[in-house]
Amino acid sequence: MANPKFVISKAANGEYKFVLKAGNGEIIAQSETYKAKASAENGIESIRKNAPIAEIVDETV
Repeated sequence: MANPKFVISKAANGEYKFVLKAGNGEIIAQSETYKAKASAENGIESIRKNAPIAEIVDETV
């Protein structure tokens, strides 16, 4: 099975977005759109840095 990956693409409005895909190709996270590609790349780096320590907050209760 392949590793998970971030995929940067252009939205219909010409802005940049990214998705995080699981090894099986399923999208497991999706970003907002960004005017600059560098901003999308910064978003990816933020997830890489912060996600391992992010807590889970259950607001359904």
